Amino acid sequence: MIMNVREQLQAAVKEAAHHDERRRLCTLRLMQAAIRDRDQAHCVGNGEKITQAEIAALLAKMIKQREEQIVADRKAGDLETVRQTKAEIETIREFMPPLMDEPTLRSACAQVVNDIGAAGLRDVGRTITALKKRYPDQLDIGRASNLVKGMLR
Repeated sequence: MIMNVREQLQAAVKEAAHHDERRRLCTLRLMQAAIRDRDQAHCVGNGEKITQAEIAALLAKMIKQREEQIVADRKAGDLETVRQTKAEIETIREFMPPLMDEPTLRSACAQVVNDIGAAGLRDVGRTITALKKRYPDQLDIGRASNLVKGMLR
């Protein structure tokens, strides 16, 4: 049976608590709280919860925030906080859908460029938008953008 992210998180919280992994447990609980907050904002009385895709987008946002924090902490010279933040990112990434590997990403970019008839750098935005629609939660947008720009030059 395939567990959804909520079930995986719950199991990971139990395991982290059992093994007394405090830093990991804090990160997992923070993730659960963020999902719960988004559920409450989403449902507005109808009892619906956010989808797996919305959870993935939320987790991606959490990772992006931490990556930005790492840059600020490095500038400030706070290497211990950088190390802890990297550990948080790794914990969050465990619950993200896997990203495309390089050959698959290159093939997907080439296919979309061909399908939409992109011809020059002015079509990069349109191509990335099409990629996001076709492959939600599977793209590293930065890598995809660089590949598309290389193909359209």
